[in-house]
Amino acid sequence: MAAMNAYPHSATRMLRGLLAAFGITLLLAACAAPTASNSSASATASTAASARPISSTSPTSLDAAVSGPQRSDQARARDVYRHPNETLQFFELAPSQSVLEIAPGGGWYTEILAPYLHDQGKLYEAQYDGPQGAPSAEAQAGRAAFARKLAATPAVYGKVVVGTLHAGQFSGFPADASVDRILTFRNIHNWIKDGQIDANLRAFYAALKPGGVLGVEEHRAAPGTSLQQTIDSGYVTEDYVIAHARAAGFELAGRSEVNSNPRDTKNYPHGVWSLPPSYEGGDADRARYAAIGESDRMTLRFVKPVH
Repeated sequence: MAAMNAYPHSATRMLRGLLAAFGITLLLAACAAPTASNSSASATASTAASARPISSTSPTSLDAAVSGPQRSDQARARDVYRHPNETLQFFELAPSQSVLEIAPGGGWYTEILAPYLHDQGKLYEAQYDGPQGAPSAEAQAGRAAFARKLAATPAVYGKVVVGTLHAGQFSGFPADASVDRILTFRNIHNWIKDGQIDANLRAFYAALKPGGVLGVEEHRAAPGTSLQQTIDSGYVTEDYVIAHARAAGFELAGRSEVNSNPRDTKNYPHGVWSLPPSYEGGDADRARYAAIGESDRMTLRFVKPVH
């Protein structure tokens, strides 16, 4: 400042003006020219915004549930056959819905549904009791394992409500026109064998809200397969499922080939259970069955009419 005072006042004012103008120019340049990282972030944000789905069914959120750490590597390995993201999107799942999964087994789909619905929705699980009522020792062991799975990670599964389905009746949670979605994965052949298919479909219809969706995935038999062949093999014809769903009051709203497998010839010694993941024949032709992969499956969306 002492050096500046050595100049005449007019020169001092001129120098100060030049310095001020120079500083403003630098400031404007700094604001107008973002760093490489800021530029990259802006481009990423712009791309994400343009790609973000408008629908409440967010594939990004579903992707997060499918790729979440709650799923084991063994479960993820089956995604190539089971296509969970595409299947659930076909069933028009949304994170704010109340969803009822039937006969969850070991919880393969539960691992995805629970975190997806955790914050805004509700997940009910219905363990299936056959016509004999009390489950077998094997089924009891499976249910105990499922209960331990839920209890071990309360941050993911703490809000899941578990009940039962027996003789066309639900227990353990509300099921009177109160559910948005009912989902069943590869269970219908069991209900046909037990003589419970029609009672269960009527229960699903009663539990769904008007406009609610029943999502069905099932091993698909060739047209003309007899009922006894279905019971023996585990493969069910699409016509059979559609006819019985319509008899319960449902309307067919869509079909998807997302879970089709043209390599599946459906003529094996142990029926569908010859294929992975069951490999019921042990090591016999195991490499052949592994090359075929999991079964060819129908994926159907039914709706309960609003009227």
